[in-house]
Amino acid sequence: MSNHHRVILGVDPGFSVTGYSIVTKIGSQVSLRDCGYLKMSSNHTLSQRTGTFYAFFQEKINTFQVSGIALETSFLGKNAQTFLKLGYLRGILYLLADQHKLELSEFAPREVKAATTGFGGASKEQVAHMMLRLFPKLAEFRDVERSDVTDALAVSLCGIWQEQSLLQRLQKGG
Repeated sequence: MSNHHRVILGVDPGFSVTGYSIVTKIGSQVSLRDCGYLKMSSNHTLSQRTGTFYAFFQEKINTFQVSGIALETSFLGKNAQTFLKLGYLRGILYLLADQHKLELSEFAPREVKAATTGFGGASKEQVAHMMLRLFPKLAEFRDVERSDVTDALAVSLCGIWQEQSLLQRLQKGG
């Protein structure tokens, strides 16, 4: 796949709700191909949920011919157990990246906020507002799931823009 056609899968992993978006860049045109969320039941075992997660993203990668995965770096919050479990989901995305020979990029939360709003200290609401302005279709999601989707979309855009700025630096000889 050439550098002129990129398909980035952005994922905001979570054990109850995982937001995702698939953004395509052809030439300088960026478009939203798919977005939504995967909801997993807390009644299912951890291994059932990781299996569901794997199958869901395997299918998205195949359907949309994804060329890269973008993730936000995780941070250790108040609950170490939650952090550990998120690591399982992140591991699955790393496995899928390896199996499909995809580039995987990670962005710190401040990088994502700065890239999408111009301010690294922006709130989740400010990021969501910017994503809604760029992609009004997101308003169709209920508020509860929308933040997972807008977070995933912001990460996808970072994946697209990172490559774009890298290409520009290479073309300038920097």
